[in-house]
Amino acid sequence: MPFIKTKNSITLALAGNPNAGKTSLFNNLTGSKQHVGNWPGVTVEKKEGSLKHKGIDIKVFDLPGVYSLTAYSMDEIIARDFIISSKPDVVINIVDASNLERNLYLTMQLLEMKVKVVVALNMMDIARSRDYHIDVDELSRLLGVPVVPLVAAHNQGTEDILNAAIAAARSDIKVEGIDLNYGQEAEEEITKLEKAIVTTPVSHLFISRWLALKLLEDDERIIKQFIKIGIAGEEVLRIKDKSLAHLSRVHGKEAGIFITDARYGFIGGLMKDILEKPPTEKKTLSDRIDDVVLNNWLGIPIFAAILFGLFQLTFSLSSPIIDWINSGFSRLSQSTADISPEWLGSLLSDGIIGGLGTVVAFVPVIFLLYLCLSILEYSGYFSRAAFVMDRLMHRIGLHGRSFVPLVLGFGCSVPAIMAARTIDNPRDRLVTILVTPLMSCGARMPVYILLAGAFFSAYQGLVIFSMYVLGITLAILLAWFFRKVIFKGESSHFVMELPPYRLPPVAGIFTYTWQQVRAFLSRAGTIIFLAVVAFWFLNYIGAIEPIGRFISPIFAPAGFGQWQASSALVFGILGKEIVVGAFGTMFGVSEGTLGATIAAQLGWTPLVAFAFMAMSLIYTPCVATLATVKRETGSLKWTGFVIFYTFALAWITAVAIYQIGSLLIS
Repeated sequence: MPFIKTKNSITLALAGNPNAGKTSLFNNLTGSKQHVGNWPGVTVEKKEGSLKHKGIDIKVFDLPGVYSLTAYSMDEIIARDFIISSKPDVVINIVDASNLERNLYLTMQLLEMKVKVVVALNMMDIARSRDYHIDVDELSRLLGVPVVPLVAAHNQGTEDILNAAIAAARSDIKVEGIDLNYGQEAEEEITKLEKAIVTTPVSHLFISRWLALKLLEDDERIIKQFIKIGIAGEEVLRIKDKSLAHLSRVHGKEAGIFITDARYGFIGGLMKDILEKPPTEKKTLSDRIDDVVLNNWLGIPIFAAILFGLFQLTFSLSSPIIDWINSGFSRLSQSTADISPEWLGSLLSDGIIGGLGTVVAFVPVIFLLYLCLSILEYSGYFSRAAFVMDRLMHRIGLHGRSFVPLVLGFGCSVPAIMAARTIDNPRDRLVTILVTPLMSCGARMPVYILLAGAFFSAYQGLVIFSMYVLGITLAILLAWFFRKVIFKGESSHFVMELPPYRLPPVAGIFTYTWQQVRAFLSRAGTIIFLAVVAFWFLNYIGAIEPIGRFISPIFAPAGFGQWQASSALVFGILGKEIVVGAFGTMFGVSEGTLGATIAAQLGWTPLVAFAFMAMSLIYTPCVATLATVKRETGSLKWTGFVIFYTFALAWITAVAIYQIGSLLIS
């Protein structure tokens, strides 16, 4: 049900730096009452949840993790626009207590916006382990807002945060915020701008001092607001230009840099009053681990070994469960095969149970894969992996932040492409979008498991790992090619925080894992179900074979020129899981015997199976991914380019594998 604002309800927004523990607090607050969608007008993921506390209905919005509200990236724009337009009753600012100085910059910006803020001082356990002594009461007094200690990873302090947020929301005391004094020269220019702003319609957008500061920081979105209103706005922008020129002469630096320095100066003074550190900080466990995993020579091999171990563990643990599920679907299929009329028995046995069952059987693998990935994410290791890969990324012309979408591509290309919104440089962002579909998403996993289990049973973990390596390698090579030939120019560096290692919260990892499995099952129950039924119908009336035979000559040089393989690949564009479902429908067998049936009836060898796996990895992304590429690039041209280049690359790769492999074997 939609959330309706009443006198007995409040809205909370969670804001904080990446890796500050925002997601853990969100999960603690909302539990299973979460909804994931997209922010209005954009395709960046939005998380919202609800709870009831002391008789009060509370809606919680989890804003994207940001370091500031300067509106340089889409995440920053979303976070800031939500606070301005939706006006949550309270913003809970999650701050990493072990990295206060960096985190308080966002706090300063929130306080300058004069919104109701409650500071959640998270990771207090890590701060204590480093012998940091934080005067929480003094910090609260200096900031002028409630400050509540928190250990979100262990669900400690959640109720205190809720109580403080409710008290702040119910308080009638005027929000003072912070009006940081930027010095006489700057304050005079800010005052001039304020006087001009209050005479314009833009003054209704937000408080005039904040708007003046944004103008001095050359904030493009705020500047556009003044451009829209015509003459009055042009006058404000004229004053802004004069102020910027004056302040640049006085301070010898751009006003935006001067303002940033002033904020950090205030934070630096505050830190002296509220934080005591040991004279010589001892090396933490995180530091000692980082000495190894961030080593210039060992970093990438360790990352590769961790991924390989992840796949081996996933398949070894899931195999018995898959066998049990296959056995159940096989018995169910046999029990429906003789139902009258004959077409209904075929639909149930070969179409729904045979086709859909072959996909559903891979749920254990999907569950374990996402479980392992979430553990790596929550533990803090993925931030290290991005750091390790940054140097390589920059050499091939990709932004270091591009690694995040590429890793997310292991799960699903759709949110992975959306994640490229965090990349500021348009060229870097577009290149990242173009190569992200080459990463092995979870939908390809059923194809890999089916063929690896049937043709490489003793080495299935290694073979499947090779598909991931192939995808990463091709993404790197194509990114280098695109940056050298199509998108020439320097790629920008990025700086990211390395959070301390922590034990992943059980509730958090299982909530995340279940959300991904639920999404997979939702696809299985809608898109995949409809596609499999449509495939069964076309196959039942004899339409699939002519289609497959018409296309099959294209794939003959790759070794899988049979009409069955061609038909499965065509329908796989709807969703890569459907490739397996299509085979199951055509042969009328369950996943347990499907691999052996393919080998027997199509005469495939391990070499052909490997070439087909490569084709499934690389060729045209699913329609959901293509739709996302269209939305993110706003261009049919680039969407068409993705369709063309991925198919051409897949064909070349599969043919090369089969032809070269055949020469070596002979």
